[in-house]
Amino acid sequence: MSDQIDPEVVELAGKVFDLARSGDATTLAGYLDAGVSVELTNEKGDSLLMLAAYHGNAAAVRELLGHGADANRINDRGQTPLAGAVFKGEREIVSALLAAGADPDAGAPSARAAAEMFGKTDLLV
Repeated sequence: MSDQIDPEVVELAGKVFDLARSGDATTLAGYLDAGVSVELTNEKGDSLLMLAAYHGNAAAVRELLGHGADANRINDRGQTPLAGAVFKGEREIVSALLAAGADPDAGAPSARAAAEMFGKTDLLV
């Protein structure tokens, strides 16, 4: 049994991560419907939701949340999708994540701490 990952699987994962970053929610939904895990993470522990939120792709965020993505999943640096969205000032994404149960106090720094640090506390109300 080989410990190597099939290059085609790596290519597919890369394509799905790119869809989350670029915000192609329709194509992303097709992959999720076909069985790609909504909790897929990259080598940094960034989930699809983290990438979509950080890159300001509200439609992709909504699609991922609708497929059951964990709004509180922390990456390898201790960051949450909510903290990323707060940092970027993405009000629509912050609202969607909060509605899905994202915890403003999760992670390090938390979304609340990021909001205070960058003068964006209005995003969390």
